Order: sequence, then structure tokens, then C-alpha cells
Amino acid sequence: MNDTDVTLLWQQFRQSLEDTGSALGLSGYNWEELLVYGLGQLLVTLMIMLLFWLLYVAGCLLMRWLLGRLDRGAGPYRTGRVVLRYLLGLATLVAIVAQYGAADGVIKGMARAGLMALAFYVLWQLLSRGLITRLSRRHLDSSLVQLCKNTLSVSLMALGAITVMAQFGFDVLSIIAGLGIVGIAVGFAAQSTLSNFIAGITLLIERPFRIGDWVCIHGQEGRVVRIAFRTTWLRTRDNVFTMLPNDSVATSDIINYSAEGPTRIRIPVHIAYKDSVAQARAVIMPILSAHPMSINNDALTPRVQLRELADSSVVLSAQVWVSAQDVEVKGRISCELLESIKQGLDEAGIEIPFPHLQLHLDEARGLEPVFGRRRSADDDTTRNH
Repeated sequence: MNDTDVTLLWQQFRQSLEDTGSALGLSGYNWEELLVYGLGQLLVTLMIMLLFWLLYVAGCLLMRWLLGRLDRGAGPYRTGRVVLRYLLGLATLVAIVAQYGAADGVIKGMARAGLMALAFYVLWQLLSRGLITRLSRRHLDSSLVQLCKNTLSVSLMALGAITVMAQFGFDVLSIIAGLGIVGIAVGFAAQSTLSNFIAGITLLIERPFRIGDWVCIHGQEGRVVRIAFRTTWLRTRDNVFTMLPNDSVATSDIINYSAEGPTRIRIPVHIAYKDSVAQARAVIMPILSAHPMSINNDALTPRVQLRELADSSVVLSAQVWVSAQDVEVKGRISCELLESIKQGLDEAGIEIPFPHLQLHLDEARGLEPVFGRRRSADDDTTRNH
């Protein structure tokens, strides 16, 4: 491509720009000057960004050297690097906006708003760390700690946003009044959601159960895996997740199997009246003690007690304690023990009866002809043999 082709290409480009400007009503502009001005502004912007980047690198190196001499560790360095990056980024933004001819009020508002946002961020970091430390010392539930932290974050963010908007001339009082009216309307439209939210806070404060506890709520039995602001999540033995509204959870009967530690399993065992209770106990006790998940110590020992004299059997109660961590498999433990007890009683010759009736007829003369004929037939058969 020679100089003539380049000149021709440039003329075509200029003609295209002029035609485009005429179509958009922008005729009369010197596109060459605009292009040169735009390239110059872009070059200055890049130089400003390069300058502040070099300042950031130099500041990080200096800060690392100083903290290394003071032996402060990596935590202060990371925090200082974040603050330095934010300040230099704010300075870069203000310089670039000033370069393109922004008004003094806008530039000052941006600078003040940026510094105030940084102040609120530092305040949030300090308050949240102090709050978490104090609440952790009181051994509060992790969900309640998270709720307090989220409340603090939302409050500081709202206050910071209002303060930043005030720097740009917004009428903060009108915005707050409008948000209050909107909040009332949303409150009426979402009564159930607010009810579940308040109930969730109540559950986190009263703590009838914690994450990991095995509970029964509304007939739903499972392990608590999450306590959210609106719902409580349970995982059943079948690995099915159930979400219960906090409003219904707070007003229902709650059975917590894990709150007091070990739980007792009761297994009813029926034996015949002719068999010995002591013998059955001697068979069942080793089975209860030998199970790997049963607790066998001085305070919590397996036992077999006589519970009832039923119509057709003697009812024994085989009792064994399991730890709170094994409550989830309590059904499996009961099945394993029951199968072992059945096998042990069969081997010992102890009968496990089934319900039956024994009929006694006093002076049943109406049946005498029937039994008489049957008795005479049996006698004839005996004589023939």
C-alpha cells in the first residue's frame, strides 16, 4: 500500500465521519481536532492510572517493610493494603473526573462521599469484630450471632448510604419519609413473611433447639440442618429435607431428643406365662449390653423390667440408652436388638405367644349327642383293631 492509497483511505474515512455527523445533526465539528483531543485525554488518563498504580506498589512495599520490622504479621498488612487500594482508587477517580472538566461541587462531593464510605467500612469492621467476640464469649448460638451481625451491617449500610447521598445534594428527609411509607405498605402486603421473620428471631433467642439437634415438630421428625429467618429445615431419616415455616414452628409442640444428651429406647417383649421372667431377663440382658451403640456405665445401664400382665402373655420392657449422636439411627438400633432378642429367646426355648382364646364350657349338655357319637365311633375303631 503506497502513500496515495493511504491518503485516499483517510479521505474516505473523513467523508464517512462528516456524513454521519450530518445525519445526526452534528455537522460543523472538526473531527480531526476531536479525535486528537480524545486520544490526548485517553493518554492522560492512562498516565494518571499508571502513576497511582506505581504509588500503590511503592506503598505496599513500604508498608510490608515497616510491618516486617515491627513483626505485626500478615493481618495488618492485608487490611492496610485494602485501605491503600481504596484511597488511591478514589484519588484516581477524582483526578480523572477533574480532567474531563467536572464541576468543583461534584468533585468535592465525590471526595467527601468516598472518604465517608471508607469511614463507615472501617467502623463496620471494628464493631462487627467486637460484637462477634463479645457474643462468642457468652456461647450464643451461631445463628443468633449471624443475625446480630447482619442487623449491624444493614443499619450501617443504610446510614452510610444516606450520608453519601447527602453529599450530592439529595433531600435525605424526603427519602426517609418515602421509605417509611413504602415499608408500611410492604408490611401490610407481607404479613405472613414478617410473622415468620419475627418467629425466627424468637426461635433464635429462646433456642428450643439448635442446628444438629434431632427434633419432632408437627409430626415431622428429623435433624435440624438450618434455622433461617423464615423457615426451619429438617432432614429426616430418609434423607428428605423439610422446610417448616417459623410461625408454625414457634406455635407448635416441639420434642427435642438431643437437648438432654442420651436417649432411652424401650422395646416391648412378650413371653408366655409358663416361662420364667428371670430366665428371659438372663437371655436379653447380654444382648442389650453387647450392642455397639448401647451405653453401659454406672449411671445408664441396660435393663429388663416386667411392665404388664396381659391377657395372653407377660410383657417385658427391654431398655437401652444411646447417645445423642445416635438418635438418628434409633430405629435401626431397635430393629437390630429386636431381631437378636427373638433369636436368643428361640434358642433358649422361651415361647413368644400370640393372642388366643381358651374356651371352657360348663355343663354343655347340648353338645353331648355330638361328642357321644364321636366317642362311640372311636371305640368301635379300637375294637376292630
